[in-house]
Amino acid sequence: MQTTMVSIGDTSLAVQICGSGAPLVLLHAFPLDHTMWHRVLPLANHARLIIPDQRGFGRSTCNDSEKSPIVSITQLADDVAKLLDALDIAEPATIAGISMGGYVAQHVAVRYPEKVSRIILIDTKFSADTPEARSTRANLAATVGRVGQQVLADAMVPNLLAATDTARSQTERAANEEFLRKLISEQSVATIQAALQALADRPDMTKDMQHLEKPALLICGSEDTITPPAVMKSMEKILLQGLLLTVPDAGHLVPLEAPVVFHEAVRSFLARPMEPVESS
Repeated sequence: MQTTMVSIGDTSLAVQICGSGAPLVLLHAFPLDHTMWHRVLPLANHARLIIPDQRGFGRSTCNDSEKSPIVSITQLADDVAKLLDALDIAEPATIAGISMGGYVAQHVAVRYPEKVSRIILIDTKFSADTPEARSTRANLAATVGRVGQQVLADAMVPNLLAATDTARSQTERAANEEFLRKLISEQSVATIQAALQALADRPDMTKDMQHLEKPALLICGSEDTITPPAVMKSMEKILLQGLLLTVPDAGHLVPLEAPVVFHEAVRSFLARPMEPVESS
C-alpha cells in the first residue's frame, strides 16, 4: 500500500492512509517506520488509519538539511498535530503509539487535548530515562556513528521479541527478526543518533498523565523485558480511566507478534462508548 507525502512546514511526512470512520493515528517504535504496523492493517475496517513515518524515519524527510532530523519528543508530537491539520481532520482522533511512539502519543494528548479522543499506549512508559539509560543511549549513538546501523540491530532485535516460542513457530520468529533487521538497516544514521538523544532527554510524564481526562488502553507483552508488565500495571493505576491488557507470549512489539489479539483489543476499545472522566 502506497504512502502519501504530506508537508507540515520544515518536514514532509510519508503517511499511509486507509479505511474510513473515526481517525486512528498509529505511531511507530524506534528505530522503525510505519511498515511495522503491516500486520494490523485490518483495523482499517473499523477506523480511518493514519500511519506516518515519523520525522526522519522511513521516507519522511527534513526539508532543512542543516538541522538535526529530530530535536525532541515534543517536536514529534507537534508534527502529529500539524499532520492532522494538514489532512483537514477536524474531529478528535485516537492516538496510538508503541514504545517511542507511546512517548509521542502522551505528549500529543497533553499538548493538544482538543485533537485527541482516546489514547492507546503499547509497550511504553511514563518515566524518563535513568542516568544509566541516558549513558547507554549516548554510547550506542556514538557506536552507530562509527560502525553503522547493524550494531543497533544486533543490540536491539534480540530484546524486542519474546524469548518464549509457545505461541508462535521458530519460522515466524525468524521472519520477524529478519523484518526488523531490514527496517533498522534502512533508517539513516543521523536520524538514529538524533532520536537516541531525544529519547534520553524526554521528561517524566507521570504528573501530566495523572490528570489526563481521556480513556486510555494500555497494551503490553507478558515477555517484554524493555517495558515489563509491572511498569504498565503501575501506569494503569495512575490514569483516571486506564485499562491494561497483558498479551501472553509477546515481547516489546505486540502488534507484530500478536496481531490478532492486538486487533481485537483495539477494535473493542474503539467501540466502547465515551464516558465522562472526573479529575481528582
